Amino acid sequence: MRILLVEDNRKLSEWLSRLLADRTYTVDQAFDGEEADAATLLHPYALIILDLGLPGMSGLEFLKQLRARRDLTPVLILTASDKLSDRVAGLDSGADDYLAKPFETEELEARIRAHLRRAHGQATATISVGTLTFDTNTRVFTLSGAPLGLTPRERSVLEVLINRVGSVVPKEALAAAIFGFNEDADPNAIEIYVHRIRKKVLGSGIEISTLRGLGYMLRGSDDGSH
Repeated sequence: MRILLVEDNRKLSEWLSRLLADRTYTVDQAFDGEEADAATLLHPYALIILDLGLPGMSGLEFLKQLRARRDLTPVLILTASDKLSDRVAGLDSGADDYLAKPFETEELEARIRAHLRRAHGQATATISVGTLTFDTNTRVFTLSGAPLGLTPRERSVLEVLINRVGSVVPKEALAAAIFGFNEDADPNAIEIYVHRIRKKVLGSGIEISTLRGLGYMLRGSDDGSH
């Protein structure tokens, strides 16, 4: 899942980026409102983590601009201000959540997971397709009850597919979801990851179909996704 982190404190931004990358999220960094605005015009994001106190275009101005063009990407505000008026202004401008600094990383991670579940219409922490299960809290896949060994890239690809189970996901959309600013977002690499995943679920009834010219679709052999 690709996240945009908008934070002008570079030490904090680097620390948060490493933390989220360790949780296998793909993180792009922006250090002011203008950079954030340009990034959202170029790339789709699963979540935006936004500091309000930015140089130049403020976080609040960026948020208003984002919503004015009907971009509904979930936004989690992180800010040093815990004033009620600031929280109200942020939420009224279109933010989905608010977390004051300093914060506990466990709470931040839990809020991220909750927003990602909500964005995909999930009421529970687990998604199952046949014998394949994904725990959105731990971000661990199991197959027939046993952990499924995946590389971080393979996990990211399978996570996007299971979140859109039964729907066609274009190769370009997969690439956009898992590659960051400074990475070679080669859509052809997706074919390699999908091939490896197929080998790991072979014989389980889990199928990743290729719809030529359209993309990939994850489903169970009995179409028993729930």
